[in-house]
Amino acid sequence: MHFEQVFNGLDREHLRLALYSTTSSEVERALAQPSGDVQALMALLSPAAQPYIEQMAQQAAHLTQRRFGHNINLFIPLYLSNLCANECDYCGFTMSNKIKRKTLNMVEISEELAIIKARNFDSILLVSGEHDTKVGINYFCQVLPLIKQHFSQVSMEVQPLATEDYVKLVKLGLDGVMLYQETYQTGTYAKHHTRGKKQDFYYRLNSPDRLGAAGVDKIGLGVLLGLDDWRLDALLMGHHLQHLENRYWRQKFSISLPRLRPCVGGIQPKSVINDLGLVQLICAFRLFSEQLEISLSTRESEELRDNLVPLGITHMSAGSSTQPGGYAKPDSELEQFEISDERSVQQINKMLSSKGYQAIYKDWESAWRLG
Repeated sequence: MHFEQVFNGLDREHLRLALYSTTSSEVERALAQPSGDVQALMALLSPAAQPYIEQMAQQAAHLTQRRFGHNINLFIPLYLSNLCANECDYCGFTMSNKIKRKTLNMVEISEELAIIKARNFDSILLVSGEHDTKVGINYFCQVLPLIKQHFSQVSMEVQPLATEDYVKLVKLGLDGVMLYQETYQTGTYAKHHTRGKKQDFYYRLNSPDRLGAAGVDKIGLGVLLGLDDWRLDALLMGHHLQHLENRYWRQKFSISLPRLRPCVGGIQPKSVINDLGLVQLICAFRLFSEQLEISLSTRESEELRDNLVPLGITHMSAGSSTQPGGYAKPDSELEQFEISDERSVQQINKMLSSKGYQAIYKDWESAWRLG
């Protein structure tokens, strides 16, 4: 059973009402036994949990250190292309935006890789706009072997693919796929995705199941915080995560919690999540799943990223560029969104060291892959 069946069986309006009518006693029960319980996750995401955030933070820090130690995995995104065949009003790559378009060729990719490797990275995230014709499975099969030669861990954040395409990429060395639903609220999803294949809400919703069936080692979920009610979106993502963990128990799972950032033609958030809300969200998911990897991007400010490190974060991007070719030949007209933390890799490393953490540049050995 794909998550679509589970999702359609959820009464989302009932969940919304329950989320906002949660009591302090329900929060206290959730804090006593939160692991793997979506009812507990709902309580920890609710407004009633706000007075308990300090307690949540302490428990989250303890769980994170017990499972991951004082280690933070650093990764870097490599933007392959900003071509896109979708209309998404919150994204700088949306097809109607009058921006310069570029897809990296093999020579340009090699130039980017040389710079990234010089910064000691051994974990890379390949990112592109969603354009099946020019940046689809044939392109990915061409570039992945080159990139895999240089990195122990290669993940992708691209358009949803068919199961057989994911199988091809796994054979070429793909380790992980981050594929975000953006919002789990169908009306809002339709409002913001008005052209292209990304209009198909359910094809995207079922993509993590295809990843699991294809044997991709790590599956990443995420919502774009601000498109709609962030508490309800996070709760629905929790249901999605629980479904995947139960069905594909051999895989690893991660979440990313990006907030809307300025971009060309961008929109204003419908539901603003402040810094305290982001802390609550991170802690709630850590209490829900001790083994879950939680990623924090350079969308957030330096100060906030520094303060969030002990509370549940396991992975951070560093020294990022959000444009194709941005490491060798920066060009702001190509970027997807503005980043907030522009520190170098060395500066991030120094910050982590000052907090008693070690920066890890390799996610895992390829010999550990599930067979």
